[in-house]
Order: sequence, then C-alpha cells, then structure tokens
Amino acid sequence: MRALLSCALSLLVSGGLTACYVVPERQADGQVVFQHYPLPPPGMVVPAPARAVPGGASAPANLPTRLYPINDIATSTGIVTGSVTNMMTGKGVFNVSYLGEVLTGEATRVSNDERRGVASAFSPKGMYMSCEYQMNTPYQGAGTCTFSNGASYRMHIGGN
Repeated sequence: MRALLSCALSLLVSGGLTACYVVPERQADGQVVFQHYPLPPPGMVVPAPARAVPGGASAPANLPTRLYPINDIATSTGIVTGSVTNMMTGKGVFNVSYLGEVLTGEATRVSNDERRGVASAFSPKGMYMSCEYQMNTPYQGAGTCTFSNGASYRMHIGGN
C-alpha cells in the first residue's frame, strides 16, 4: 500500500510539472535571450541571425518606469511606479499611479533629437505632470518629472 501511495504521489508531482513553460528574457538593450540550444551536427550550415533593418518597423515595447523623490514634497510619497509603451515611432503612451489617481498621457521625442523627449500626463481629477527625459537605447532612459502639487522626481525608464 505504501509503495502504491509513493508511486501515485510521484505521478501527481511529475504531472503537475509538465504544465511549466519557459518565457524568454530581455537584456538591458532590449535583445531577447532564449534558452541555450545544442550545437548543430558537424558540417551543417548555420544561417546568420535575423537583424532588424534600420528604419524598419519594430514592435512596441512596454517599459517599467520608476520615479524617485528629489524634493521634500515628493519624499512623503516615496517611489512612484508606472509604465511607458515605446511605439518605436517617436511616440509613446505614459501611465503612472500617483496619490490614488491614475495619470495617463503621452511621450514624444524632441524634434531633431532621437534620444531626448518630453512626457505629459493628466488624471480625471485634475492632477497633471510634466517630464523631460533622454533615452540611452529604445529600452532604457532617465529624466525628471514634476507634478502639479510641486513634487519632483528623478525618472528611470526600462531596466530590470
């Protein structure tokens, strides 16, 4: 009886593990990292990895955004989190939750500068914010944000 119970428990545990799957990760520069695959057999020609064509369309990237206090008003709320979706067209969608309000707006590159941009967001209750930022890559950047109540923050976009 004990052997049957042990066998049933083993089957149950192994059956539960079969529902697992692997999710690819992104490096800081946005490159997707997949599992290591075994080498092909000797003599087989391996095709070169596909690369994005410059000027070609890329898929939008949803990037986490963290705001760290830099003045006394902001210190009372601590770190604020949000997200920006980089549409890879010079535009983005910006969302942040602040003092119980959800502010939504857009991020736009500054004319003639691919890395610099401005972001603005507004809540239905009247709270607003303005940000200036600079992107290091399409997936990582930094800047500053000021809220309508005078709170100022250092903004970090992307990363882990």
